[in-house]
Amino acid sequence: EAVQLRAAGITAPILCWLHNTDTDFAAAVAADVEIGVSSPAHLRAVEAAARDAGRTATVTLKVDTGLNRNGVSPVEYPEVLTALRALVDEQAVRFRAIFSHLAHADEPEHPNNDMQCARFLEAIATAKEHGLEPELVHIANSAATLTRPDLTFDLVRPGIATYGLSPIPDNDFGLRPAMTFQARVALVKRVAAGEGVSYGHQWIAPHDTTVALIPAGYADGVFRPLSGRFDVWLGGARRRNVGRVCMDQFVVDLGDNAAGVREGDTAILFGARPHAQEWADLLGTIHYEVVCSPRGRVTRRFTGDPQ
Repeated sequence: EAVQLRAAGITAPILCWLHNTDTDFAAAVAADVEIGVSSPAHLRAVEAAARDAGRTATVTLKVDTGLNRNGVSPVEYPEVLTALRALVDEQAVRFRAIFSHLAHADEPEHPNNDMQCARFLEAIATAKEHGLEPELVHIANSAATLTRPDLTFDLVRPGIATYGLSPIPDNDFGLRPAMTFQARVALVKRVAAGEGVSYGHQWIAPHDTTVALIPAGYADGVFRPLSGRFDVWLGGARRRNVGRVCMDQFVVDLGDNAAGVREGDTAILFGARPHAQEWADLLGTIHYEVVCSPRGRVTRRFTGDPQ
């Protein structure tokens, strides 16, 4: 992904991380992409790529301050710093930054945030004791960016907030949804009273009605457990899904179709309305998973002002 951004003309600093130790880092070194290092083995792999390429690799240390997920462990940290110091001295590696990630950022007052901050500061100080002065340090995700200014350090890393969705329940911070999941109506047809719709006929038309077929299903990121429970915005109103969500399609009830919905009209699955949080509530999950769900045949398009 980082190399693709470079190829598209992005010249700003790019950090890539979450690698396997057998990753071929040659392309990242050649494209001047910062490489996140989380273990001695990762650093050795980057070193090998830099030596093979005959170029200096840019390295950022990911330190584990208590999330206990990705990141250099406290036990291995001294080893990594010693090795990094040697590589910097021979100019095989440029040391760019230190970063970490919070476990309880969506609970701003949780004491773990302060504990992780203290460990982060200690990790920075230890690096300096090895003569390694980071150009940048950062730990704040969306939640910390919005609620903990003391954790912003040199830069912040908003994720879900860039979608216009809040990381903190019950506070939208004035954010507006930036992502719309939509599909075009493939078919509009009449269904007689007593007729069933979709697999298993879980929904039987209580009266003569009109339905619209939307060509998106669970292979595209429309969760099957939403069947019969979610709305789309179509023809200026909410329209309820009826019957099971299928692999590549679902059906919505238009009633008497007073709005005159036609084939080719656009149905909004989520966006400003319905909101991604509605899907999350129905599924018992978080809106992060919802906005990550579109896949398969889905085409992503940027529709805003590139400036």
